[in-house]
Amino acid sequence: MIAPSGPRTDIPAQMIPNALIHEIIDGKPLYRKGYRDVLSKTKKIEDIMGSSSLQFFIIDFILRILYRNVDEDQYIIATNEAGLHLDRRNNIAGDILIFDKDVLTMDKINRHYSQVPPKVSIEIDLDIELEELTESSYISIKTKKLLEFGAEKVIWFLTEQKKVMIATKHTDWLMEDWDTNVEIMPGITCNLGGYLKEKGSEFA
Repeated sequence: MIAPSGPRTDIPAQMIPNALIHEIIDGKPLYRKGYRDVLSKTKKIEDIMGSSSLQFFIIDFILRILYRNVDEDQYIIATNEAGLHLDRRNNIAGDILIFDKDVLTMDKINRHYSQVPPKVSIEIDLDIELEELTESSYISIKTKKLLEFGAEKVIWFLTEQKKVMIATKHTDWLMEDWDTNVEIMPGITCNLGGYLKEKGSEFA
């Protein structure tokens, strides 16, 4: 559970710009990593908004696999912190979301966060400032929320640990080394660790 206290800053939560809120879980705002630097005016908001070069390199790798293999007549691939509105107390963002067009029908595509679940959610690292949550508890809470919302699979790639976590609703969650083949969807796999080694990345 998220503790009821606010963020660790002298500035009241209501004075923190909405742009610094990355997600809301159980009614509690989770702030973007580096938000305190913005509040102390050592960085601007735009300085903390984007992904690291390692993150977007990984996202590019996964997206290219998906675009080559996913049936575009059946699925929509969303990225760029695609928003999900689970209920009035939960708004979360996804690095890569794969939607079934039978679920995300055209009449549900509008100017608001999606209110239907993705088939698959893929996350690369954490984009929040860990204050009242540990990394593992945040991953666990967000993953459970996604699965309860209706996602069939949630995949986390964690660059510091060089691990991948695969979660589905009715099976045990798996934590593997990321140089293994990971099934994103039936017949579609990726091996992130192997790809980084092939490209000569120091992070492999």
